[in-house]
Amino acid sequence: MDIKAPRGVRDILPDESWKWAHVLNVVAETMADFGYSEVHLPIFEHTELFSRGVGETTDIVEKEMYTFIDRGDRSVTLRPEGTASMVRSALEHNLCGTSSRGQYSSAKLWCWGPMFRYERPQKGRYRQFYQFDAEWLGLPGPVADVELIALSTEIFRRLGLKNLEVVLNSVGCPQCRPQYRRTLVDYFASRKGELCETCVGRLERNPLRVLDCKAPSCGAVTDAAPAIYEHLCGECAPHFEEVKAGLTRLNFTYKLNKRLVRGLDYYTKTAFEIISGDLGSQNAVCGGGRYDNLSESIGGPHLPGVGFAAGLDRVVLVMEQQGASFGVRPKSLVYVVALDEDGACPEARHAVQAFTHKFRMEGIAAEQDAGDNSKPGRSFKAQMKSASEAAYACIIGPEEISKKSVAIKNMTNGEQTLVPMEEAAQYLRRSISREGI
Repeated sequence: MDIKAPRGVRDILPDESWKWAHVLNVVAETMADFGYSEVHLPIFEHTELFSRGVGETTDIVEKEMYTFIDRGDRSVTLRPEGTASMVRSALEHNLCGTSSRGQYSSAKLWCWGPMFRYERPQKGRYRQFYQFDAEWLGLPGPVADVELIALSTEIFRRLGLKNLEVVLNSVGCPQCRPQYRRTLVDYFASRKGELCETCVGRLERNPLRVLDCKAPSCGAVTDAAPAIYEHLCGECAPHFEEVKAGLTRLNFTYKLNKRLVRGLDYYTKTAFEIISGDLGSQNAVCGGGRYDNLSESIGGPHLPGVGFAAGLDRVVLVMEQQGASFGVRPKSLVYVVALDEDGACPEARHAVQAFTHKFRMEGIAAEQDAGDNSKPGRSFKAQMKSASEAAYACIIGPEEISKKSVAIKNMTNGEQTLVPMEEAAQYLRRSISREGI
């Protein structure tokens, strides 16, 4: 057996996992400030949820889903994205609630976790990747669109990201999109020979996806294509104008991009991305938009919604590239050391075990030498070398035991104080608070 993870997946090791914890803490705090409640979703769902919700002609459904038949002869799929699952959960558990007139109230929800897509691994993109999602369900107005854009940018601001830009478009709705689709097909048909093979296949099935093509051969063609925001209906046009006006009121700058259609069929009206200039061609750190018809496409009632998703892998990568702070890496505040040369004082080893446990029960992060209590452990020098990574060393030897005290050493300035055993935890708490650790 090749003891190696499959291609496209990776382990998040301790050198990186603490950074992820920092990002998720900031995300959770910001979500709470904006009034969003956390939901934990299942990793797999019925395949139909994604084929109907995401769209049968999307790359995700056609090429990228991890789908299998379970032992109950049911087709299930590892979730490739979170929005369809979030809407399913809201409908199943009535998270939006209903009024006396049968209308849904709104719900602000967020989640995070692994997603799965079979695609070519590249920088910041994996076959098992991690996202955090925010969704505002039940509110059809542009206020929700503006808030989701503001929420996403505020998360990145708190994380210390720079060189970010809001990119905006409208993809219309079932009323105005058919006419635009015909206009687009006519335009692309006139330049069909310049399109890549994939886009020629998309032309009749889903011509909007041609706009999203990253192939260089399609770039000049799509750049000159008609803009959908110039073909919006009487409902979508004022909605888009109010989104832009709302962003201006909040002092956001944005750039219109007629090629921004996102990769999923459920989007209606607003589509947006937050991009960073530090990721090359794969520069989106966040993307989202409105999906007013997603609920109906999966068999539910009309439930408008808007949301976004951001990849944790990408966010951490951009933070590293820009030198953003991840805070202080968690470490033990105190390392408990046994002064027990040649095993002459086994009581010191026993006391180390007891004090380490006591400190932890007092909420003080503590570590100890893991030598076998029945045998001499590592030397005092070796233990102090390990203690150098902590803020304090708590030293216990024959003299300390005889005096019913412990020696507590500040590993930053070298000061050492003898403290009665029963006061050790209290002394450490005061010291930690005073030092602001």
